Amino acid sequence: MTDQAVGGGHLPPEMADGPATAAPGQRAPGTRRDGATARPAARAAATAPAAGGFAGRRRELKALHADIARAGLDTLSGRKGARSRVLLIAGRPGSGRTALAEELLRELADGHPDGVLRATLTGPGGDPAGTGRTARELLAALGLDAPPGAAEDELTEQLRAALAGRRALLFLDDAPGAEQVEPLLPDAPDCLVVVVSQGPLTGIPDVRPCALGGLDSAAGVEMLSRYAGPTRITVDPRTADSVAEECGGQPAALVLAGAWLAARPMSSVADLYQALHAVPLPEDLPTGARPLFRAFRLVHDALPPPAARILRLITLAPAGLVDAHIASALAGCSVAAAATTLGDFTALGLLRPVGAEDDGAAGVGAGTGAGAPDPALRPQFRLPGCLAPLARELLREHERPADVQLARARMLERTVRLLQSCRAMAEPADSPARQKVDGLPRSLRFSSKAAAAHWLHSRRGALLDAAGIAVADGELDTLDRRLMAALTRTLLAYQGPEAAAPDLYALHGLVLQVAERRELPREKSAALLNLADLDGQAGRTAQALTRYRGALEAARSVQDPVATGRALESLGGTYLTLGDWQRAADWYGRALELRLARGESGDAARLQGRIGGAHTYAGRWGEALKAWRAAVGTYRRTGDVAGQARATGEVARVQEYAGRPEEALRTCLEALGIARKAGDGRLEAALQLRIADTLERLGDPAAARLHRAVGERLLEDHSE
Repeated sequence: MTDQAVGGGHLPPEMADGPATAAPGQRAPGTRRDGATARPAARAAATAPAAGGFAGRRRELKALHADIARAGLDTLSGRKGARSRVLLIAGRPGSGRTALAEELLRELADGHPDGVLRATLTGPGGDPAGTGRTARELLAALGLDAPPGAAEDELTEQLRAALAGRRALLFLDDAPGAEQVEPLLPDAPDCLVVVVSQGPLTGIPDVRPCALGGLDSAAGVEMLSRYAGPTRITVDPRTADSVAEECGGQPAALVLAGAWLAARPMSSVADLYQALHAVPLPEDLPTGARPLFRAFRLVHDALPPPAARILRLITLAPAGLVDAHIASALAGCSVAAAATTLGDFTALGLLRPVGAEDDGAAGVGAGTGAGAPDPALRPQFRLPGCLAPLARELLREHERPADVQLARARMLERTVRLLQSCRAMAEPADSPARQKVDGLPRSLRFSSKAAAAHWLHSRRGALLDAAGIAVADGELDTLDRRLMAALTRTLLAYQGPEAAAPDLYALHGLVLQVAERRELPREKSAALLNLADLDGQAGRTAQALTRYRGALEAARSVQDPVATGRALESLGGTYLTLGDWQRAADWYGRALELRLARGESGDAARLQGRIGGAHTYAGRWGEALKAWRAAVGTYRRTGDVAGQARATGEVARVQEYAGRPEEALRTCLEALGIARKAGDGRLEAALQLRIADTLERLGDPAAARLHRAVGERLLEDHSE
């Protein structure tokens, strides 16, 4: 990245203080969720600074390279260490620590062919990000899935295993402390971990620290000149030195000060110095935090009131990502006005653009940039990590809680409408859903299904975070339930149940939280059933059983027969998986009683078969025959000829297991005749082959060959 004048639409690299988590454009080789091959990710993000893109840190950069080359404490014996080397870039937010890390990663990328993985360990609200979620996002960046609902330890272990044997760079930005870093460190000596933090990483051995202070006066003045232009700096070099000193040599403060001056061609460097010095300071503000506070307040207070309000409100953006739609909804202005304001913020150094993904942006529609009508093509931005706490403090100072909640509600309502529009694009062009979308404002419509899919993929983390924000609010439960329902349907439409399972697990957990808070038994039962299904698929059967029982209790409390029946059947199926045949049959029996009481004969026949199957597994032939014969009778009464044929075949199978081959042969022939009436060629083929096996055991190989030939021919005819 070359030197850029303010107003060029790019955040100066000195402001970079929190890169996007697991940037999708930097996947290491592997298989993506959609089955495609993930591209190598040796390059840094599009927003990473190029050589010469930052000032005054060449000495620190050289020291970091020297630390990499130096042997670690565990390699002094000449053997390679078991874990990755860890470099720490420590400094106050705004010191240019992330810019230095990005430059280092850029220079090291060619030596690490498995790519650069990024994660920010502090969330948008300033709290530590969940280690489990970070590990899951890093695994996704590697193209690997993790089981839905997996515990944090399981996820971090899977991440370490995925990185073993690779040569990758792992960048952990804005780490609150060693507790968030240590679980993510790979057991891969050929990987390098670069950590950005404010303090030391106590407890992690052999960390190589690089502490950043303020830039010297010459570098500070150079930075001012770069963003404000050289003329005014050259005219008054002594005052420029004073401005650099007033900014504490902090790159972020210098960028904001230079941008403020660049926006005022008639102002002098002395005006800038006086304006900075005039910003009032809180009494308890630490000395080191004062320069950035003053520079940020100076820029904020100079904004027009509507723009200043947008700057404060975008701290509410899910996952810290904002685009014109989010800003428009938060502020209650038009999308076009919000897009223009975000561009102005970027020129002032208040926002940094988030690079578009290189594996989804192409071909999603026409037009780009802030004025693009398609939501998928609107650029995203992020408040630098050093500025986010300052903006949140302004939000608390200037906005009433009721206004904040209203802004959040507008944002979530807009998100629901975008999700509905996105979901509709997965429908056929002549469907009612697509026709309904055609009536929406242009800013809410996607140009194609590919554009809608790209929007969903690129906003996935923010959409999940939006659901969490809605639930945490506590006063928007009607809206958050609509949002979670829309997000669930949209994820299923584009990803399918298996790929969407991890995200659905999180959403069902949020639904459960709302249902318990609002005392909604039906919703509680549904959420518990969905969570239990996913637990069972992931092999957490004990947890699944607990949740199925909770769902049953909630469903019975409101006499919900559908949820009650599903819970009873699911309990039976889980015990069947565990090999507890008696309990499986008992729970299936309770579900059968409910189906019979409601006159649901088709479901009753299916449950009779499941009871018969449980008894068959247990070797209780008499009970198994009784259940399967009951299923035959129920299928006959309902007119389900194919079901009757299958159940009759199962009766024959149990007779065979019970040592009664002659009876089994007669019953199998009976099932064959019923299967012919049903026109079920595959079932007829299976029965022919079973008859052949039985005839061989009865000592009639000639007849067996005839039936086997017929069965194999039928299999060929019905192979598709």
